Amino acid sequence: MELINLIFRLGVLFAIYGFLWFFIEWGMKLLIGGRKRTLGEIYLIKTVKYLFLVNVTFLFCLEQMDEPVIQVNYLNLVPSFIILMVYFLGKLQQKEQRIQMMTNFMQGLQEAPFNRQWELALIVLSGLTFAGLVCYPQYSENVISAWFQKSILDIENTVLIGFVFKVIGFFFLIGMFLKMLNALNYILSGKPLVNVKTGFGTKQGKSDDSFDDFEEIDDNKLS
Repeated sequence: MELINLIFRLGVLFAIYGFLWFFIEWGMKLLIGGRKRTLGEIYLIKTVKYLFLVNVTFLFCLEQMDEPVIQVNYLNLVPSFIILMVYFLGKLQQKEQRIQMMTNFMQGLQEAPFNRQWELALIVLSGLTFAGLVCYPQYSENVISAWFQKSILDIENTVLIGFVFKVIGFFFLIGMFLKMLNALNYILSGKPLVNVKTGFGTKQGKSDDSFDDFEEIDDNKLS
């Protein structure tokens, strides 16, 4: 039961974090005007996005004692790390699937900025960062991460919009269980059991300017 609650909470966390980051991306788009980002700039911003998500996820594994002492909740630590890595790998899989669809059905259109080696390196870096925060939890408490954490909790506790994100968290919970079944079936048979998409809602008929909760915003849409 604790694991189910943890997956649900992390689903809400990822959804609200993606919602907040949407506005950050929108603000950066206004700052750079109509200039197209380079691949390096795209992955620099994505690195910052991933590392702060790692930091905020780790903050939810901390317990604040009566005294100003940081204590790590080790019961949540390992499951949170696994869920976070599965989440990142799922986003990579989604990106590869979208690029494959563009290659097959949308030939002639501009290819989305993507580098698989950089994506994998970013996931590895995120994992190492999480491990580093376990060894040095005091570095997890900084102004930006604290702002993200407070904003996420405030939005989650808001009556209407908080309920919407909790619904998304429920679907994330279902999706995570399907991913675990897929992983188990892949190990046993070499192919996934079902095709799982992390995004909330249908993909068909989606316009280029639409936004999926807790789904990564393609940088070429913001350019």
